[in-house]
Amino acid sequence: MNKHLLSRREFNAGCAAFALTLPIISNIAAADQPAPELARRTVKFPDGTVVPALGQGGWHLGQGRHPVAVETEALNMGISLGMTLIDTSGNYGHGQSEQFIGPVIAPQRDRIYLVSKVEGDEIEGDGIARACAASLSRLATDHLDLYLLHWPVPSKHFPGIVAAFEKLRAEKKIRAWGVSNFDVGQMEDLMRVPDGHRCATNQVSFSLNDRGIERDLLPWCAQHSMPVMAYSPLGGDHHLVISNPTLMQIGAAHGCSAAAVALAWVIRSGNVIAIPESGSPEHTRENAVALSLALTPQDIQALAAAFP
Repeated sequence: MNKHLLSRREFNAGCAAFALTLPIISNIAAADQPAPELARRTVKFPDGTVVPALGQGGWHLGQGRHPVAVETEALNMGISLGMTLIDTSGNYGHGQSEQFIGPVIAPQRDRIYLVSKVEGDEIEGDGIARACAASLSRLATDHLDLYLLHWPVPSKHFPGIVAAFEKLRAEKKIRAWGVSNFDVGQMEDLMRVPDGHRCATNQVSFSLNDRGIERDLLPWCAQHSMPVMAYSPLGGDHHLVISNPTLMQIGAAHGCSAAAVALAWVIRSGNVIAIPESGSPEHTRENAVALSLALTPQDIQALAAAFP
């Protein structure tokens, strides 16, 4: 059985038992309903584009973790609940993630903010253009809303990469571009390149148990009005935070899952977009609650103590 799925079920059982000792201040059934549109948290990119603060990651989708029908239902449910930003990459399952996502979003493409990535070993010559064309073909779309360089490369390559991204943007094959896994020094080098200031975001690992970017990268991006995209916002496959007792207690008090609390913490600043992955409709429903969940100062203080 999938460990990720099992841990959620273990949490649900534990939370139900724990909740008997606490007053529930909101109805758990509300987790099954879409959050009111005005209550949903959003994030603004430098070009003014507004996206939901909670999207959907596609790292393992279309690769047999769950039946295709179940993953399709999960992705569609997330879209219906406001999680319309979808993140994937040409190297996720050697293109299988993109091939899965394409047909699911095709009937509703105008609602989707679609993100994909190019790898560092594809940047030579016209490699970025060819990689983008391959992603567009697999996704059955004529444009990407955001195209990211997946991993850093030596700074000497930045001018060529930016020029290639800008060419794709001029051709309307992408609407914006950004980077992933860059540190502050690399971001500073990027800003010195002509048109480097057009970088829309930096996608990095960020969760309650992976808070390193709070020291420098998160403040740097905020100062430059650049949102951060947080991958593995629940801690990643092997470091999930959702069984933490403090998260369970706060979730019980709010009538939601520990996952929703952890995601609400990640996106609380208004400058972070979280992209949790879920191949299960049940988990997608749990995640979506974070879009409208307001943590109290006491909640934040308790989580800071639990995850120093």
